[in-house]
Amino acid sequence: MSTTTARREGERATEAAGTAGDKAKEAAGHAGEALSGAASAVGQKAGEIASSVGQKAGEVASSVTSSVGSGMQSLGEQVRERGPESGMLGRATESVADSLEGAGEYLQERNFSEMAEDFTNLIRRNPIPALLVGVGIGFLLAKALRS
Repeated sequence: MSTTTARREGERATEAAGTAGDKAKEAAGHAGEALSGAASAVGQKAGEIASSVGQKAGEVASSVTSSVGSGMQSLGEQVRERGPESGMLGRATESVADSLEGAGEYLQERNFSEMAEDFTNLIRRNPIPALLVGVGIGFLLAKALRS
């Protein structure tokens, strides 16, 4: 083979290798785009599922608080019916029944974010009692977990 022919063959081989490299880069680019699109679709679907789960959890929580509120109102009515009607015990019974009914109504009317806001405001207005309650609950939890 002559030098010129070898040079031409070398140039053709180099050109073929360059073309193959370009095609490989192009295929890799398409694969990357496809993978990126698939990852985006998976991420979007995961977001939709998470949103749906969050919405269902909110609905269940709302149902539970409403049910507990209804039970508390019913208990308040029972306390009022079965408790003494006059005297100091009558007033105490009336006060307990009013508190139960009020708490039940509160639970039925509010959602968790409103309750959390109310709880935060309560702690801000009464920091020392809130701190003491927190310490007491911590103490009781520590005793219960040690046993």
